[in-house]
Amino acid sequence: MAHPQETRDKLRRLYIFDQQPIEMAALQCNVPIGTARRWKSDALEDGDDWDKSRAAQTLAGGSMEELARQMLAGFLLQYQAAMEALNASDGEEKLTAMARVNMLASLADSYNKTVAASKRVLPETSQLATAMEVLQALAAFTRDHHPQHAAALLEVLEPFGKEVAKRFG
Repeated sequence: MAHPQETRDKLRRLYIFDQQPIEMAALQCNVPIGTARRWKSDALEDGDDWDKSRAAQTLAGGSMEELARQMLAGFLLQYQAAMEALNASDGEEKLTAMARVNMLASLADSYNKTVAASKRVLPETSQLATAMEVLQALAAFTRDHHPQHAAALLEVLEPFGKEVAKRFG
């Protein structure tokens, strides 16, 4: 199916200026991911390097926090795609148990490193995660050691959780 030039231009703009991963840009333009990648490759052959333009745009206008959020979002999309591929490998592509274990270990390691790196760049993300963890620990402690107060704590924690999200999220 032929797509109008406006669709290619929109995809390029989403990728370069809005810093969307190519997969997300393709979805927003209603084109197959393979088509979006082909357009990017064709543009490169014609001297239009989308990656260089994207890097220049990032340096010129984006903050470090925006970049870190986009990188984390891009990683999570890739992580989800890898997990879906791993789950779908029961069909034609049979993977050995060891290959599955290695892939899962690699994904887990990459995920942990990416989250750790984002915590250094995005301290508010780390603060929110810590705050939520403390609230969960308090709820568990109350449930285990003071069960008679659990209902009252839940009544307070539910609206307070929204306040925590506003403050740190």
